[in-house]
Amino acid sequence: MKQKSPEKASLNSKTPPSRRKKQPAARKPKPQSAVAPRSNISNQAVNVDMEQSSPANPLAGMAKLSQDMLSMFSQPERLIATQTKYATNMLSLWQRGFSAATTEESVEPVVSPSSSDKRWKDPQWQANLGFSLVQQAYLLTSDYMRELCQSMPIEDAHQADQLRFYTEQVIAAMAPTNFPQTNPAVLSKTVECNGENLMAGYQNFMRDLDPDQGQLKIAMTDKSAFTIGENIATTDGAVVFRNRMIELIQYAPSTGKVLKRPLMIVPPWINKFYILDLQPKNSMIKWLVEQGHTVFVLSWVNPDASYRDVGFNNYMEEGIYAATDFICQSLEVEQLNAIGYCIGGTLLSATLAHMKAIGDKRIVSATFFTSMIDFAEPGELGLFVDEPQLQRLEAEMAEHGILKGQAMASTFNMLRANDLIWSFYVNNYLMGNQPPIFDLLYWNSDSTQIPAATHSFYLRNMYQRNLLCQPGALQFNGVDIDISKVDIPVYFLSAQEDHIAPWKSTYAGAQLFAGDVTFVLGQSGHIAGVVNPPSADKYGYYTTDQLAPDADGWLESASEHKGSWWMHWHDWVQGHNKVKVNARTVVPVDDSQASHAPGSYVKVRYD
Repeated sequence: MKQKSPEKASLNSKTPPSRRKKQPAARKPKPQSAVAPRSNISNQAVNVDMEQSSPANPLAGMAKLSQDMLSMFSQPERLIATQTKYATNMLSLWQRGFSAATTEESVEPVVSPSSSDKRWKDPQWQANLGFSLVQQAYLLTSDYMRELCQSMPIEDAHQADQLRFYTEQVIAAMAPTNFPQTNPAVLSKTVECNGENLMAGYQNFMRDLDPDQGQLKIAMTDKSAFTIGENIATTDGAVVFRNRMIELIQYAPSTGKVLKRPLMIVPPWINKFYILDLQPKNSMIKWLVEQGHTVFVLSWVNPDASYRDVGFNNYMEEGIYAATDFICQSLEVEQLNAIGYCIGGTLLSATLAHMKAIGDKRIVSATFFTSMIDFAEPGELGLFVDEPQLQRLEAEMAEHGILKGQAMASTFNMLRANDLIWSFYVNNYLMGNQPPIFDLLYWNSDSTQIPAATHSFYLRNMYQRNLLCQPGALQFNGVDIDISKVDIPVYFLSAQEDHIAPWKSTYAGAQLFAGDVTFVLGQSGHIAGVVNPPSADKYGYYTTDQLAPDADGWLESASEHKGSWWMHWHDWVQGHNKVKVNARTVVPVDDSQASHAPGSYVKVRYD
């Protein structure tokens, strides 16, 4: 992975105020010829070597990890110390268990679970000695496995992180809550209903099992409970523009006057836009309309194999540029505000750098929701991006033309296995319950697919080589991409418990911009930290007027606020957008039913 130059690192060590213009690092300009029209943006990168070798042995990575595990025996003293501690704890556990069984006196547990771990909410885990011993033995064994990982002399940090990650997957899978014989809630229900829960669970299991591919797709919600456009994604609007990449939706105004500058939202293409328009009570889009914004949203196509050669440049050109062209022409405006969510924010940052290079000044403020630009510390998703895994993935995408939606969904679910895999396994198959009716889980199960060329470009140039944050490392149509030259006001909203875009990594990206930067840290995670309506009064946020040299320093100086960050953002964007005009009419692209919001692209499923 290419690292930042020492000069850039020293610049980032300074502490600029968050609302003061920052100066980009001085660098010698490169001689350029006249800039070619942006309509020919190409998907080329300087110093990018797109390997086309055959896929590596899929067991090679695990074989290497097995060798690292065997290397423990080269340092037996560390192994002995870890095993001795484990044996001592287990002996103490059984001694206390024997004492509690023979004296019937309460005994302090050797180890207790975290209060936030929902797996142990049944009172029998504490009240029943047998279940308490099983729980404690599991917790001690889990700690033992973690300490074994820590003690292994693995020099490769990436492989060490992989081993820890997959160890956590094993720990989650072997929890006693996942087995009917050791789960008190399952046993109680089995006795209560004469085993009918297990029969119902078997039927649920067979329903979720795909016999053709041999995959188990655990249902997270009752999909029949929601219909897009009827009881989810229902904010009034219309598709006003369509091409092969996007349907551009304009939402109908609900106020007589609106802010002059329209608002364009660029959602991620790895899932669907209606996370921002679930139901009226938690719809950010509806709330934005009510605040007087003329809201446009890009609804990305859910591609099939025919899109295999569609690249990152096409998402820029036929997505953001096409939408910007239409909005400015149809509303007869010269400026607009933009929001990018997750990978949509990554795309937006690259587009802003391209716009800066060619003198396009139409986007005058940008907001980034949980968006990564500097991928030096990508979090656990980085564990899936090394050369052997990339080659295997590219071989699979070459066969199908796309990254299948289920593959991406499974990866995200593994990041929170207890919450997004095993809790549903227990509910659906052991308890025999039907999955809950929950709009967020319906959206989470509505997977999208990604063109092979786009996904390969994104993983190699962002995650593997971290080129986007490096001046001139990426080019589009011969135009250098340099984030540090983007000098418009930007607002970063990150989430404290984000497993997908770690907030400290998004903070590093926020420091790249040359203009006024406002960084806000919301509580909760990648979704709940963003979809946090004021009426819910649930999660708070942190702010400060200074950008510290590092994320920890920023948080130390930040102030905590109760309630949603939405109003804080609205005050910020309105401060750059005070002029109001009469509300704009929404004119659909045609008279078909497909032109009613939320459009037709969002309804395409591949499950």
